[in-house]
Amino acid sequence: MLRQVLLAASRSGGVRHAVESAPFSRGMVRRFIAGETVDDALQVTRRLVGEGLNVTIDHLGEDTTDAAQAEAVVEGYLTLLDRLAAAGHGPRAEVSVKLSAVGQALDEDMAVDNARRICAAAKAAGTTVTLDMEDHTTVESTLRILAELRRDHPETGAVIQSYLRRAEEYCAGLAYEGSRVRLCKGAYAAPDDVAYTSKAEIDRSYVRCMKVLFAGEGYPMLATHDPRLIEIAGALAVFHDRAPSSFEYQMLYGIRPAEQRRLTGLGAQVRVYVPYGREWYGYAMRRMAERPANLAFVLRSLATRS
Repeated sequence: MLRQVLLAASRSGGVRHAVESAPFSRGMVRRFIAGETVDDALQVTRRLVGEGLNVTIDHLGEDTTDAAQAEAVVEGYLTLLDRLAAAGHGPRAEVSVKLSAVGQALDEDMAVDNARRICAAAKAAGTTVTLDMEDHTTVESTLRILAELRRDHPETGAVIQSYLRRAEEYCAGLAYEGSRVRLCKGAYAAPDDVAYTSKAEIDRSYVRCMKVLFAGEGYPMLATHDPRLIEIAGALAVFHDRAPSSFEYQMLYGIRPAEQRRLTGLGAQVRVYVPYGREWYGYAMRRMAERPANLAFVLRSLATRS
């Protein structure tokens, strides 16, 4: 119930205004968001890379409503990638892109063209792009766009959400050589006939999907903070004789940083999802919906700062 309330709040303009203007907002942003500017993102990236971690950077923004707005997002990514290349971070820092931010809801062809420009800039910078998966209504469109982009940029990463009932099927279709697949649980609301709703069901689906990805020829990217799932992933890697370089763990900036460093210390590949930008509200609300401890953090901040 709490998860559904928070997801509904992520789409409410009135709640958004109240949260953005509340005293605790700055603490919430600092916990989960690198900052509002490219300089902020690069500063965090430099620190994480220096600690032996890899990074994927998300220029926050979604649900673009006009072509000019989509173009602004693309230009933001091109600037970011140029700066990453200049700083020499290309081999360790990629970018994550929400197709809704580059025009998916307006015109799928527009989104393909805009995403292709970002992929080309990423390749020139010596790095890669992963397409974030969003609301369940966009899954088929996102997979079509992924297939189109992979014609010229086969390194483009996919994301599959285990809360979707077809997640295992999607993973099976993407578990081929050279295919980079981020597996996450999912942070959007969806009807029962499309998605699992209980934590236990979502976790079981996650394990089934991991088994498919580890048995395949692709490169699994396991986005989870759950200790049990991390342990199962390690066991699957041993069972399938996977080298540490053949898969990676992914975690969100600001969540379980000690675990990120522990896994890195064991020789695992760990990538931190680093969001930045002014459009942080929807992202932060979904992070709270995913994990009750995140909401507890915000409430503590409210109690001490208001």
